[in-house]
Amino acid sequence: MSEESTAVVDTAEATEVVKAPKSPAKLEEEGDIAADYLEALLDIADLDGDIDIDVENGRASLAIVGGKLSHLVGKEGEVLDSIQELTRLAVQTATGDRSRLMLDIDNFRANRRKELTALAKEKAEEATTTGNSIKLAPMNAFERKIIHDTIQDLGLSSESDGEDPRRYVVIYPA
Repeated sequence: MSEESTAVVDTAEATEVVKAPKSPAKLEEEGDIAADYLEALLDIADLDGDIDIDVENGRASLAIVGGKLSHLVGKEGEVLDSIQELTRLAVQTATGDRSRLMLDIDNFRANRRKELTALAKEKAEEATTTGNSIKLAPMNAFERKIIHDTIQDLGLSSESDGEDPRRYVVIYPA
């Protein structure tokens, strides 16, 4: 099972178990397992594509590039999200640990990150100029995180509100 260390943290609200970050070797192992799974999936579907493995922000990161892969992304990334979840389950089955790996196909997430960063900057400017909070359209967790990180880097604050799948970000003026 897991070789991760855990710590028990008492807060005013509750006691929770916090896992220590995975070692780079564990993350590389996750990446290798995920790559093997994805290669088999591409072979079954008779699709071409190269798999790049990396470790970013404390998680394994994989990208399938080359070939005609846009149908593996789907409308607004739904197919990509499903393949990512299946890949995480394959890694969990092999290691016994929950995986937070990120998968990108056909540069969808990389391009989406650029779009969302630009949107966050634009809406941060609007919030600062008008003095009003700005409510964005519903987004998935990956997209909300990009918005929150960008807003924080700009010195403003934001929070998520609502329930999935209609969860959205609200940006507050300084």
